[in-house]
Amino acid sequence: MSTASPASPIPSAHQEPPATKWVVAGLTVFVCLAVVVVLYAFPGRTEPGHPGVLPTINALLNGSAAVFLGLGFVFIKRKNRVAHKRSMLTAFVLSSVFLVTYLMHHAQVGSVPFQGTGTVRIIYFAFLIPHVLLATVVVPLALFTIYRGWTNRIEKHRKVARWAFPIWMYVSVSGVIVYFMLYHL
Repeated sequence: MSTASPASPIPSAHQEPPATKWVVAGLTVFVCLAVVVVLYAFPGRTEPGHPGVLPTINALLNGSAAVFLGLGFVFIKRKNRVAHKRSMLTAFVLSSVFLVTYLMHHAQVGSVPFQGTGTVRIIYFAFLIPHVLLATVVVPLALFTIYRGWTNRIEKHRKVARWAFPIWMYVSVSGVIVYFMLYHL
């Protein structure tokens, strides 16, 4: 049973408004489809080992997002909500810009195969596979976390942030590792 009155725009503590669920689901599907289409519908047009500027920018954006995620974590542990909010929103913006530049890069070059062999190839895929899977999972988690924090639903925010934070951090850091392994080994 809902605790909000029928005229109240504030949802009960047990569910998100249907519009929020649809927006998060739509954005998640859009992002995942955009990545798949850009990676696999565009043929590669550059030589392996020559990343150009966009992959380097992507690694910097991912690394910067990880720094702001870490700062946000420190700030909330110190009960500095304003700095926490600014840090987390900065991490979200950096991750969003990363997504745009990632799509731009792969629209130009397609999927870039890893050239390493042996043990380094196993290590690369040990980072890449969870990175890809968790990057998909983090989209709705991050969106719900931000929405719940923004709407001041702190308990619900904390519940999802406990999952979103380590996953988002792993995705950001492993993205940098994958970049270095793909282009600099």
